[in-house]
Amino acid sequence: MTQLTLGFSPCPNDTFIFDALVNGHIDTGGLRFQPVLEDVQTLNEWAKQGRLDISKISYGVLPKIADRYRVLQSGGALGQGVGPLLIGHQLAVGSWQEIHSLVNESVIAIPGEDTTAHFLFSQAFPAAAHKVFLRFDAIEQFVADGKGLGVIIHENRFTYQQKDLHKLIDLGDYWEQSTGFPIPLGGIVMQRRFDTALQQQVDHLIRQSVQHAFAHYPTVTDYVRCHAQEMSDEVMRQHIQLYVNDFSLQLGPAGRQAVLQMMQTLAGTPPSEAQLFVAAQQV
Repeated sequence: MTQLTLGFSPCPNDTFIFDALVNGHIDTGGLRFQPVLEDVQTLNEWAKQGRLDISKISYGVLPKIADRYRVLQSGGALGQGVGPLLIGHQLAVGSWQEIHSLVNESVIAIPGEDTTAHFLFSQAFPAAAHKVFLRFDAIEQFVADGKGLGVIIHENRFTYQQKDLHKLIDLGDYWEQSTGFPIPLGGIVMQRRFDTALQQQVDHLIRQSVQHAFAHYPTVTDYVRCHAQEMSDEVMRQHIQLYVNDFSLQLGPAGRQAVLQMMQTLAGTPPSEAQLFVAAQQV
């Protein structure tokens, strides 16, 4: 029996995707998965160290780990209209120039230096200099306490208005309008030291796990619920519906091109598609 460490976040989209895989709801053959749940910036840092066999990562960190990991086709988060939100106490201030001025003068809380959220923020606001990096779940309160603006991801997209906070812009809009590609938020990577057949087997099992979850939706399982303790079932479903889609089943050509475009922007010359991605298993 082969045991593999598998890192993902406790957010509903990830626990929804991996529930069947780690809890025995599908046949995993001779493979067993040891789940390690952490926030995505911790997983990014661990990926740079090569700590886990398989891990969810922000695509923003991919250039720093591509020599050690390959991207699986299934289990990730891409889409349109799913970008991080820049929020503050006031409503959008008007023109694009006015928003730029506000951002450049403000302290901005961002959920991790290597996150896709930071990449998208930097694309839209390259001159912003007053950044602080916090855990994603501390940013909403940072803004509510009047300490500055914040870039929010995950479930905070659905809760910030409860604190009388306002969206300034959706940071994904800049990416979508300038590239025409879906937003590559996070992907699943596996260490290159494993042979291709095993990488493809794991990729296929993750896809089966997503299919199992979709087949039983809109049920919110105890596994999803126990890791999202402060969320209502409605917010958990909103979270799942936003971040889990056909790209989570398989990247496909558009998804792969979106990731390669981000790699090119971040690193100049990206690896070839064959070098970067694990080819889907033929079944």
